[in-house]
Amino acid sequence: MLIRRTLAALGLAAIGIPAMIMGGLFYFALITLLLGIATWEYGKIFHTAGYNASTPLLVGGVVVIVGLRAYSPSLAPACLTLLILAAMTWHLFDYEKGRSLAATDFVVTVGGIIYLGWIGAYLIDIRNLHDGIWWLALVLPAVWLADTAAYFIGRRFGKHQLSPRLSPKKTWEGYWGGVIFGTAGTAGLAVLWHSLGGPAVTWWQGAALGAALSILTTLGDLGESMFKRQAGMKDSSQIIPGHGGVLDRMDSWLWAGALGYLLIIWFLI
Repeated sequence: MLIRRTLAALGLAAIGIPAMIMGGLFYFALITLLLGIATWEYGKIFHTAGYNASTPLLVGGVVVIVGLRAYSPSLAPACLTLLILAAMTWHLFDYEKGRSLAATDFVVTVGGIIYLGWIGAYLIDIRNLHDGIWWLALVLPAVWLADTAAYFIGRRFGKHQLSPRLSPKKTWEGYWGGVIFGTAGTAGLAVLWHSLGGPAVTWWQGAALGAALSILTTLGDLGESMFKRQAGMKDSSQIIPGHGGVLDRMDSWLWAGALGYLLIIWFLI
């Protein structure tokens, strides 16, 4: 299992890192594709749980929102408004045709569009900042370092469950180990990137950013676990060998993108 996870991670890195560096249409296409697949998985999870979210509105809405946030951000709020109204219309017809849970289906559809589309688009927003590649190379590695350290430290030293109902294998030992490595690693990356021409971020600013992301992005992982537990599923899909689905990999990225962007524009620019 570890070998499969490692090989899959290397394969993803071989595609993702060049896209991060190149930015532009290549990066936009990759993030949009990943969010589109993750949204399809989200819909599948809730279908398994007994809810009929609108897959066309979910996937199509997320792709449109991400596209507008990337290339015409002033239109994105109006589009989101229209998508919510369209979802209400869709599920009104479903109710009229006999679907008794149509109101809940509407909430699931809108929730997916907002969570995966609006929140997911912050991954584009970070790359579009001035020095965006450097900011992205601080934010995402903070999550990767924390997740990797939490996995190995939890396996070796974990004894106290972090969230027994949502994720029984996660432990407090792994969590705090991930926070320490995520904080220290981001501090080191901040200094390294600045020495290579990146933004003037001090080691302690990098540490603060890394600590905030390492502490909070676990909630994204647990949030997706909540979706899957309600549906009785282990993984969102089996697309990525050893990792499960795209949503299983991006659950923490969603929080990292949104929180990282806000922290950068509030405190670091």
